[in-house]
Amino acid sequence: MGSALLLNTFESLEIPAIVELRKKLPAVYTIGPLSSLIRQAIPSDNPVAAINTSLWTEDSTCLDWLDGREPNSVVYVNFGSITVMSNAQLVEFAWGLANTGYDFLWVIRPDLVRGSDAQVLPAEFMEETKERGLMASWCPQEEVLFHPAVAVFLTHCGWNSIMAESISGGVPMICWSG
Repeated sequence: MGSALLLNTFESLEIPAIVELRKKLPAVYTIGPLSSLIRQAIPSDNPVAAINTSLWTEDSTCLDWLDGREPNSVVYVNFGSITVMSNAQLVEFAWGLANTGYDFLWVIRPDLVRGSDAQVLPAEFMEETKERGLMASWCPQEEVLFHPAVAVFLTHCGWNSIMAESISGGVPMICWSG
């Protein structure tokens, strides 16, 4: 058995759990969130910096779109790499975004809607939001959540989304667990 336990978290986020662990294993160290630390420690010209753990191909043009937005003005929506929903839920989220009046960046994976080959967003929604909404199949989420234009994150509550990216970026979250 090892002599220590390293956790990819930080102390103030999980105090009760860490206290309980330390009752059983005195050498418990919180060293996270690692993704942010690694991103800061590796120079951008290092080949290791190009390694991507995403399951999907990222469309970085969304970063250019964000550059054209005011600070703290964009709702970022991403339900992660495995969450699925019905088309009715997709449409409900669409009108919810439209009704806010805010700019939004919405990641809609090709397989997001259960039992369908294609997501069907109403033409009226597309017309109403064409000047303030951008839909992408996948985005470099950590970069998006550190972008000054992003004001809030509508998320599925996945570990990386919450821990490594949203909390590290200081972005408030609206959580939908599906």
